[in-house]
This record gives sequence, C-alpha cells and structure tokens, in this order.
Amino acid sequence: MNKYLEPTQYINWDTPSVLAKSRALSEGLSSPIDIAQRCFEFVRDEIKHSWDYKLNPVTCSASDVLAHGTGYCYAKSHLLAALLRANGIPTGLCYQRLTITDQPPFCLHGLNAVYLEDFGWYRLDARGNKTGINAEFCPPMEKLAFPIITDGEADLPEIWAEPLPIIIDVLTQRTTFQDVADHLPDVDLLPSH
Repeated sequence: MNKYLEPTQYINWDTPSVLAKSRALSEGLSSPIDIAQRCFEFVRDEIKHSWDYKLNPVTCSASDVLAHGTGYCYAKSHLLAALLRANGIPTGLCYQRLTITDQPPFCLHGLNAVYLEDFGWYRLDARGNKTGINAEFCPPMEKLAFPIITDGEADLPEIWAEPLPIIIDVLTQRTTFQDVADHLPDVDLLPSH
C-alpha cells in the first residue's frame, strides 16, 4: 500500500499548498470515509473541468490544479489522489477507455480508486458533474461519470500509483485546453478471448 500513499512529482501532496488544503478539508473529521467524501466533493465541485469551462492553463500536478482551480479529468484525479494520500488514505489512479460521441475515436478518461477499510478499493470520479453527468460518493456502490456502453470502451482494471506516461505527455506538452482536446490520449486494448 505504501506506493499509494507516497508523494510523487505529479501527486505532490508534500507541497505546502496541497498539504494545507488536505488538512483544511479533513478538519473536524476522523473517519477515512468522511475525509474521502469531503476531498472528493471539493475536487468534483470546486475545481473546474478545463473543457467544460474552456479554461487555461493546462494543469498536471496536484499543486498546479489547486493553484489554478482547473484541470482535465486526469489532472483532477492527481489532485484528489494527493489530498487523500496527504490524509493517509491509500489512493491510486484508474482509467476508462471511452468514446466522445458514442462512436470511435476513443480516449482515456481519468478517475481514482481509494482504499477504504470497510469496502476495499472503491472507484470514484471527480471529473465534475453537469447535465447528463452525475458522479457521486456512495460506497460500496460506484456512481461514476460515464458508463461503458459502446464496443471498444472499457474499464481498465489497473490501479496505478503514478499517472500513465501518455497522460503526462499530453498534459505537459499541450498548451491550451483546446490543444489537449484535439490530442486526447488513448491506448489499445488487449484482445479478449
């Protein structure tokens, strides 16, 4: 579990701003479930999704997402992981492979898995709600932003301690929210038998 608690370059919970925010969010709470819910709702509701709000700059590290108040789903998942890890709650990164318009092309969508003692690994999606999207924190039931509905879409089963390199490449090499949208990352799925 240690790798899901460590600060990293992009899940940099050891920076003063992220550490302070994690402490503020957990103030008065003792239950990991309550802390996880408060951190989730903060990232979901207070950090604006870059595409929904047409916001720059493109952010990647948790501290940059917090400082600018915006991020794509991937960056928002980095901040949520950082806030939870700073509170001693093991948290990883998960991905879905989705379409944007119910047909190819495909792209990755970033979300989190948090380890809650009463439930085990629980996926949650702090992407941000809007019309047609209603992600909630209600363990053990998952209520993610997007269901898998089209051939070729998938819930990728891994729980990563670090962001995928393809995610980092897009978020660090693209300079505007539109540039990211035009180059959303994707991965090939392994054939199933």
